[in-house]
Amino acid sequence: MSTIQPVILTADQSVLLRFYTQLFGAEEIFRIPEEGPAFYLGLRIGDTDLGLVSKTDLGTEAAPRIVLSIGVDDVDETLGRVTALGGSVHGGPTDMPWGQRVAHIQDPDGNPVNLTQPIPTP
Repeated sequence: MSTIQPVILTADQSVLLRFYTQLFGAEEIFRIPEEGPAFYLGLRIGDTDLGLVSKTDLGTEAAPRIVLSIGVDDVDETLGRVTALGGSVHGGPTDMPWGQRVAHIQDPDGNPVNLTQPIPTP
């Protein structure tokens, strides 16, 4: 997995899935949930991962459509340094069912960033 992973928020995941698979040869490598409509699709294009998140309530304003997902060694420690550096915390940290600890922040310009860390398996 890449340290920094772009994640696109979309109201029509199937359109973007077709676009990236047909234009760039993307392969689906991960899906949450595994059955039924996907919330998250993990795609691989060459040696890079791209996420597609289904979000039906994008709104009409200039809402963010891309999120940087950045893998860190320790979500909790990194989260503790966000505000001192001009960013803001918007959620987490939370252990997710797909095996990641995640926190939601914004950089000083207001861009959304997810901090992620694998949850160690017992």
